[in-house]
Amino acid sequence: MKAERKIIFHKSYFIDFYSSQPAKVQEKIEYVFHMIRSVDKVPKKFLDHLTGTDGLYEIRVEHGSNIFRMFCCFDRGNLVVLFNGFQKKSQKTPKQEIELATRLQREYFASKKDKK
Repeated sequence: MKAERKIIFHKSYFIDFYSSQPAKVQEKIEYVFHMIRSVDKVPKKFLDHLTGTDGLYEIRVEHGSNIFRMFCCFDRGNLVVLFNGFQKKSQKTPKQEIELATRLQREYFASKKDKK
């Protein structure tokens, strides 16, 4: 399989979240990242557009009865930019997590413009 996508991190929100997870959860996250990097069409079970947002996607990971979500967006088609992650404890995605991801997405694209 050839690598289809590259994953990068914007700021340290995701890394902080990932580092705080048990090894088994980190392994599951890595499994999903491998799929995102290498599979042409990632199943919606693992990656889906977040309705009501401008280009924000949700990476979905389940381990046991725990559900984890990570927000990201695409840049230049094959670059996945990770923003933040959290453990989902209710049916509805917390509004503050979506707002944080949206703010980080804006910051990411603004920082790219500043570098030009």
